[in-house]
Amino acid sequence: MEKYITVNGANGIATITINRADKRNAIGYCGWLELRSIVSNLSEDEHCKVVIFTGAGDQAFSAGADINDFGLYRNNKANAKTYAAAFEGALDAIESLTQPTICLIKGYCIGGGCELTMATDLRIAADNSHFGIPAAKLSVLIGFKEMRRLVNLVGQGNASYVLLSGRRIPVTEAEQMGLVNKILPLAEIDEYTYSLAREIAALAPLSHRGHKKLLQTVLNANVSHLSEADEDLIFSNFSSEDFQEGRTAFIEHRLPQFKGR
Repeated sequence: MEKYITVNGANGIATITINRADKRNAIGYCGWLELRSIVSNLSEDEHCKVVIFTGAGDQAFSAGADINDFGLYRNNKANAKTYAAAFEGALDAIESLTQPTICLIKGYCIGGGCELTMATDLRIAADNSHFGIPAAKLSVLIGFKEMRRLVNLVGQGNASYVLLSGRRIPVTEAEQMGLVNKILPLAEIDEYTYSLAREIAALAPLSHRGHKKLLQTVLNANVSHLSEADEDLIFSNFSSEDFQEGRTAFIEHRLPQFKGR
């Protein structure tokens, strides 16, 4: 039996693949639980420097939630809350990863699949990609956290357009509204994304970790009333081994060898 979600790692880069190409990589209740478990394990892996999320094949990143789950896990309010805990738990785990995260997107990126990409740091899309959140076509609502991520990426007006129209959005339009960072030809996207991941992996893990935390603080909190710990965050790297290595390497005109401490 093939695994629902696969994980492969090399050179500090972990690739998480939604492995249901015959279902356009739709994700069911058990898939969200599995994804959360996988991501939580990676968060503790000191050898993992970058995490890439993708879908099997070239036709879909993910068509979203598995509609076959609705009759069992989303057929009433109580069950829907259980499903939402699994779904939001997976996305929260992805957003909380201290490692940089990249979505490598090909084909359909719809509903829960699109919402998954918004929990990552970067979204690189092939020129055959389409996006959308057709919640209104099923008479359901997205969650507050998913709404926050959408608005943070594309702004209030574009968020309203995505949700109220329920339309499938071409990749060029998705890039214009900020849902996608870069578009590549399908034949070139793998090479570009892994080259980018290798560049990121070679940089200072403590800087990546700190910048991700700073970004979430700015997006989710009132920066006029930061805690003492938040205020100290931007100075914390100066006491690290990596800062000393980075400074020395700069002076010696060589590449730094960061260790994440």
